[in-house]
Amino acid sequence: MRFLILWLIACAVPPLPPPNAGLPATVVIAPKARLVLETATTAAQRERGLMSRTSLAPHTGMLFVFESDEPVSFWMKDTLIPLDMIFVASDGTVRRIFERVPVLAPGTPDNAIPLESASARYVIELAAGEAEQDGIESGTRLRFARTP
Repeated sequence: MRFLILWLIACAVPPLPPPNAGLPATVVIAPKARLVLETATTAAQRERGLMSRTSLAPHTGMLFVFESDEPVSFWMKDTLIPLDMIFVASDGTVRRIFERVPVLAPGTPDNAIPLESASARYVIELAAGEAEQDGIESGTRLRFARTP
């Protein structure tokens, strides 16, 4: 029985995603999942984000890290898959979630791309529907296995 439980736990833990330009991974513990997130800490890394990705493995995505809690805005420019955007305070509390943000038509002018905005220290992007599946909602406290 112990072997079966350990095997089930091991199967539920996603592998580290392939590196995107050498970005390190951060593990975030959500109510129903362990997330392995590529970590963007510089302006250039945050600007590139998940652009041009055609898929994300379950329980993987990107963590955007800012200096402090501050108003931040995100858009879906050149993003090819719908996403959930999760805005998180310094203490790990989820402040706001934009669920299932749709992909925009190629060539959409920059001034026509909607912005998703909130105050946050961290923003997590997951595949559309993943936040709900992983038990993440406004007020949820996420735990960082390693603080970026």
